[in-house]
Amino acid sequence: MTSSPALEKTVDKILNQSENELLLSLNQSLDDSKNTLSNSLSLLEQEYDRILVDGKKEADKLQKQITGSATLEARNKQLLLVEDSVEKVFAKAIEQLNDLVRNEDYTKLVTQLLDESVKGLGTSDVNIECNSKDKSVVQSILSKFSGATLSPNTVDCLGGIIVKSKDGSMTLDNTIDARIERLKPLIRKDIAIRFGR
Repeated sequence: MTSSPALEKTVDKILNQSENELLLSLNQSLDDSKNTLSNSLSLLEQEYDRILVDGKKEADKLQKQITGSATLEARNKQLLLVEDSVEKVFAKAIEQLNDLVRNEDYTKLVTQLLDESVKGLGTSDVNIECNSKDKSVVQSILSKFSGATLSPNTVDCLGGIIVKSKDGSMTLDNTIDARIERLKPLIRKDIAIRFGR
């Protein structure tokens, strides 16, 4: 079969036209793909930057938590050490007070405690309780306080006195033990200030 030149020309024309359309379509698809890739690259770079920023924030947050936790733990250990030292000092002081000599200075102290107690209660009609070591000291100063009497009851304490109104309505504990307990918070506060806490 022989082909006619017109048919060949038409086929060539259709093939060229199809090839051009196909090339044009491929070029358009390539350009679209490049645009999509370019747009995606920009979005990916933004997402990458966001992930880096979020990661840095999270790392900073974790670092602050770890640092804060370590600081708090160190502070707590320091406070426990200070508290332990304070308790040892109090124990040593109490040990020394237990062996306190009942001399003239001690008599002055008990006189001052009784004077404070009488003023605090607002009456000199009082009963005084003390430990067995202080009975003679208290007895020796009773003449300075009219209306004050020494109770036959003894108190288990380092020293000092407990003063009660004779009607029993008021009591003031002015023992060395009670005074130490009242001073402990102030002493602890002073020590904490000295250690910068």
